Amino acid sequence: MVRICVVLLVLLRPLLAQTDPAILLIRIVEGAGTVYPIGSRATRGITVQVTDETGKPVDGAAVSFRLPDDGPSGTFSSGMRTEIITAGPDGSANAWGMQWNRVTGSLEVRITAAKGQARAGTVCALYLSNSLVSTEPRTVAPAGWRNHRKIWIGVGIAAAAFIGVAATSSRGTPTAAAATVNAPQIGTPSIIIGRP
Repeated sequence: MVRICVVLLVLLRPLLAQTDPAILLIRIVEGAGTVYPIGSRATRGITVQVTDETGKPVDGAAVSFRLPDDGPSGTFSSGMRTEIITAGPDGSANAWGMQWNRVTGSLEVRITAAKGQARAGTVCALYLSNSLVSTEPRTVAPAGWRNHRKIWIGVGIAAAAFIGVAATSSRGTPTAAAATVNAPQIGTPSIIIGRP
């Protein structure tokens, strides 16, 4: 009897060791914030990585990508709005080849992962634009970069004002000769905001 139990434990050990994770985490690796031209096809798509609570990749997790039913949206190569991908050994899953519709605006792709009883979900924000000439997608600068750009513009304006005040106050009281000299004029400053 003891021998049978030992044999069963040896045979069942691999099955017992392969327990499903208690918690799943989804990290978007590529695709968040991408802007696509309306009517185009996604050439890069969205890549996510599914991990457990310790950060270890989860192999074999079912990852679902769901596009919106209306507004800016599209379909996967299957013609459906939902695509289910099985995560590889590194926990990654990639959905690409979406055919975008011709409605401009932002859209959210709902992403869920499941393995055993564990579930996780997130959204990936994209944007469809009719102003893009290129067929290649581009990534929008993160909001933090836009805020920093405004700060640097403000710092530049403040520095220019400080230099102007310092130059004026260092001259002192103008003399009669200095009053008749025409100082060189610099045109109205222009600040161009755009991609570097």
